[in-house]
Amino acid sequence: MKEIWMGCLILLCGITALAQNNSLVHRTFRGLRVINGHSIETLYEGELELLIEHRFGRINGGLYELFGLDQATMRLGLDYGITNRLNIGVGRSTYGKHLDAYVKYKIAAQTADERIPLTLTAVMTVAAHMLRPVDPEIPIPVQSRLAYSHQLLIARKWSERLSTQFMPTLVHYNLVDTRDEHNDVLAMGVAVRYQLAKNLAVTAEYYYKLPGQLAADKYDPVGIGFDINTGSHVFQLHFTNAQSMIEKAFIGETRGNWLAGDIHFGFNMTRLFKLKGRRY
Repeated sequence: MKEIWMGCLILLCGITALAQNNSLVHRTFRGLRVINGHSIETLYEGELELLIEHRFGRINGGLYELFGLDQATMRLGLDYGITNRLNIGVGRSTYGKHLDAYVKYKIAAQTADERIPLTLTAVMTVAAHMLRPVDPEIPIPVQSRLAYSHQLLIARKWSERLSTQFMPTLVHYNLVDTRDEHNDVLAMGVAVRYQLAKNLAVTAEYYYKLPGQLAADKYDPVGIGFDINTGSHVFQLHFTNAQSMIEKAFIGETRGNWLAGDIHFGFNMTRLFKLKGRRY
């Protein structure tokens, strides 16, 4: 086992050295998020990004709910580049009153000469739901409120227009809703981005969960969106059946059925601040 870990370390060091000696491929995706989930992109050192994520109610709520506009959930996040490869972030969601944090590290970056054909980024998250217990006499222990996710993001920019990403994911819940549900949930995500014009791209995202892990009324999250680059920030418009915007919730707690019209319109909006170093 020790020899395997040493071999992996040597391989990663070799990949990093190759990437440093070759021209890197940039903007495989335009932002840190595809739709709900992370992209392989990271901030540069010293960059701070304010992220506002917003999801309205279900479109099939009809005119009475103004097709979902009468209801909304949101997440407010801050992402920071410790180095060009290492990012951290924190967030607060109205859904479940979640507090979340993550660490993101770009293991390898695709190079223009194809010596490294893929970009690999690892993401680890932790989230805690802060809702008060239904019965105040039965408190919920802190450890039962926690859930974690581990992802390896694997992406390739095929051309100036087309990028794809695969996201093998493990989500661990310290506490699940029923005895029949699994504490560890495996999912495979896939994302696509296609550039339609200079400042406009279409995106799609889907996470497939292995059957039998969760209750039957928890669906796979699906999303379709548009990235609009305005220069100082990226504005992303989305249609998704997921109400939450953190991994433990949109992967394992999505109860909207896309085929039944349980679709939420929403957006992600970012604003970038350079706190130190030179601008790129």
